[in-house]
Amino acid sequence: MPFGPTIIDPAAIEAESFRIIEAEVGVHGFDAWQWPVVRRIIHTTADFDFAQVTFFAPGAVAAGIAALRRGEKVLCDTHMVRAGVSKPRLAGFGSELVCHVADPEVAREARAIGVTRSLVAMRRGVAEGCGIFLIGNAPTALFELLELVRAGKANPSLVVGVPVGFVGAAESKAALLSSGLPFITCRGRKGGSAIAAAILNALMILAAEEG
Repeated sequence: MPFGPTIIDPAAIEAESFRIIEAEVGVHGFDAWQWPVVRRIIHTTADFDFAQVTFFAPGAVAAGIAALRRGEKVLCDTHMVRAGVSKPRLAGFGSELVCHVADPEVAREARAIGVTRSLVAMRRGVAEGCGIFLIGNAPTALFELLELVRAGKANPSLVVGVPVGFVGAAESKAALLSSGLPFITCRGRKGGSAIAAAILNALMILAAEEG
């Protein structure tokens, strides 16, 4: 029995997906720079809840675009986030993508002091001068970044803080919401690596188009 008609061209699939998303979301309160980011999240997850739970600090998208154009180094909290980021697009901005969570010395230090590898990896990324932070899994990484900011040891150009889970995820994002930093986040338990990567990919597309 033959299958029904389907779209096989990648660009056409994306265009039709965006049309469906636009139609189902309808009227929303996002501006012309925020909406492409939210739309990309929904496209990645097929979860329309993100139209309600995604929040932006004022000027966060512009701050992220400016940081990309300056070629600022990007820190990921997991290799799953790293895998989802478009490397060719990022290389076009002269930026570097790093993830230290699997580094042997990070693991040794984390064991020695009894904390998560994500926390230690965050300290290393800040020490290296990373300016853009993609946190999709580890609330401890986001809490540590906020603590380093409070201590005057970090000054992020953009924090994409979307850790997922049941222990500390919602709380870390609530702390980010009140931090005064340039951030993109989603309230509650939802989040994840794919969302963090999707946000940066959307920002890179905007940076290229606006440029």
